[in-house]
Amino acid sequence: MAPGGNRGWLLRLVIAFGFAQGAVSMARPAVSYRALALGADERAIGVIAGVYALLPLFAAVPLGRRTDHGRCAPLLPVGVVLISGGCALSGIAGSLWTMALWSGVMGLGHLCFVIGAQSLVARQSAPHEQDRNFGHFTIGASLGQLVGPVAAGALIGGSDMATSSALALLVAGAGGAVALTSLWRIERPGAPKSRGERGERVPVRGILRARGVPAGIIISLAVLSATDILTAYLPVVGEHRGIDPAVIGVLLSLRAAATIACRLVLTPLLRLLGRTVLLTVTCLLAGLLCAGVALPVPVWALALILAVLGFCLGVGQPLSMTTVVQAAPADARSTALALRLTGNRLGQVAAPAAAGLIAGVAGVAAPFVMLGALLFLSAGVALRAPSGPAQDRPSARRSTRARPRRRTTR
Repeated sequence: MAPGGNRGWLLRLVIAFGFAQGAVSMARPAVSYRALALGADERAIGVIAGVYALLPLFAAVPLGRRTDHGRCAPLLPVGVVLISGGCALSGIAGSLWTMALWSGVMGLGHLCFVIGAQSLVARQSAPHEQDRNFGHFTIGASLGQLVGPVAAGALIGGSDMATSSALALLVAGAGGAVALTSLWRIERPGAPKSRGERGERVPVRGILRARGVPAGIIISLAVLSATDILTAYLPVVGEHRGIDPAVIGVLLSLRAAATIACRLVLTPLLRLLGRTVLLTVTCLLAGLLCAGVALPVPVWALALILAVLGFCLGVGQPLSMTTVVQAAPADARSTALALRLTGNRLGQVAAPAAAGLIAGVAGVAAPFVMLGALLFLSAGVALRAPSGPAQDRPSARRSTRARPRRRTTR
């Protein structure tokens, strides 16, 4: 399918992503509550949340290399199967270490799905459509993040927290499997490129040196770490402040609803402010609001903080995807997106582990102050990020014109 063609594939992809992300977003707080019921403390919660990202940390780049050669279609159903299996098996796990293991399987499935889906969007979108299409694509994630926590909150509760959280995980596995119905013929898989057609493989170091790729990775890492720790640690905050799990589910879904609202108006916001200003301002505001979660405010004020925070966090993911795609060499865009996801998973390993240590020493609200500092750093990086495709920048045009001259002087 040519870039800019029929967008039925994008709608089906958004629906599939909504179900897959909904399963993960339902499972993540359910895993935390089930681990608490099995005797976990704050540090153990951090370790389990970190294991979710550990397997994907090592698998992202090889999967990205594979999708650079037109093999992203199989990753989508494989990802759904791993997500659903990880959710269901977490529900029947009887120990913390088995919960951590199946949490890792769930994370690997999410990585497979996201790499395949992002590569599909990058390949089938014209350059001027990428901000919009990545924004629409991530609406699927936000829909899942909206529904998942509410469903988890509705099922989890009562005196037998272990049983109710296990039920939520089994329901999450079943819901995730529904994503398979939207993946039917989402892409006509062509023949993979032969070795002769692939050309020379771009080294990872060369991709990371492309101006804009490191900025996109850092921004994405900060934004996803904020979303991830909110999902994993807001239930712990609720336990300490006496907030009911159902209310925590509503608060997490409110954050996701605000993110959806942001992505629906992303195109006019880009026209008004431009990518650099929009990224910088939203990262700064998100840093302040994350620190605000640490304050002992009433539930209505916490809801307001999370709504504005969700709106600000909605900008970083789609625009960091476009930043990376437009900065990377044309033959290594999927690998560049995979490196971005590697950064995400590195953050998901390190941030919850650090949050667990900080929470154990300074209290459960302290990790949100750490997130605020990380988002301030990403705001500074966003100021230096390029705002257009690499081939449209003056330096790129000069270097392109210079190559023939160097060859004629030899």
